[in-house]
Amino acid sequence: MMIYYFLYIEVKFRPEVVERILRVIRHRGFVLYALNMLPCSHLTNNTLHIYITLMSKRSIDVLCEHLNKLIDVSCVVVQGATKNYNRIN
Repeated sequence: MMIYYFLYIEVKFRPEVVERILRVIRHRGFVLYALNMLPCSHLTNNTLHIYITLMSKRSIDVLCEHLNKLIDVSCVVVQGATKNYNRIN
């Protein structure tokens, strides 16, 4: 059964950082369901906040370990998981 995972990722803003994150997600067997990115409100801080919803039958632990290894990633937080997810439009 597919499980939906909700992740928060804080990264240093670089043009290639989102591409790296998406590549790790795909290589680890997860499917991207939703993505939302927000820049930090401070002009001097180059931080990007990424909220991701993923689907997979796999455990999220291995993915989090690999995401944390990326040089521009400051933190990865699993905000929750559910088997039934109804997206509100």
